[in-house]
Amino acid sequence: MGKMPEDLRAQRPLFGGAIVASFPLRFQDVSDIREVPDNQEVFVDPTRDESLIFELLELKTDVPDNGSATWFLQDLANEQDAEGTVVLEQSGIVQADGEQFRNNRPIITTAVGQMAVSKGRQGREAQNIVKVYLANLRLKNVATDVLITAYEPLLINSLSESAASVGAGLAIPAAESGCMPMAEVFKCAVSSFNVNDWSLFGGVA
Repeated sequence: MGKMPEDLRAQRPLFGGAIVASFPLRFQDVSDIREVPDNQEVFVDPTRDESLIFELLELKTDVPDNGSATWFLQDLANEQDAEGTVVLEQSGIVQADGEQFRNNRPIITTAVGQMAVSKGRQGREAQNIVKVYLANLRLKNVATDVLITAYEPLLINSLSESAASVGAGLAIPAAESGCMPMAEVFKCAVSSFNVNDWSLFGGVA
């Protein structure tokens, strides 16, 4: 059986096309529905409550390159008031393809964690268990930390607003739904991430 149509991958424009990355078409651009900060691109599959976020941040020079993804993962957990955060795996520094970045090769690290988080303004009693995949691409030539974060729900709380759209309880594995697993979606987005227009980063040629 072939892949379902909504799982077809396509190169998607980010930040007005200045950056591109490939991931399945089932992920919809959230900015079509609500306002998203200028430094973020947010995509979601509402039928599975999975999301993929691209974020541009000022380079955190005090964070060491090795393990920077883990630092950002913990920072994210603190920001979201997450409980029981566990880092499941982390990578050392991965070399990127120089051609994609005009030989300004980013330093890439990745981390995968599990945490309990609530949606929006919901309280702790409505926390879902999610797996979070995070990549940090450090573009030092333009003093920018790029974060690529993917959220995969493992357990949906019956009190969570997500329960209305995807149902409460254990999330249905992607393979059973004919979808590309989030681990693959994440890898695909990270490996295909490409800067087309460096002027996005403040007039750098």
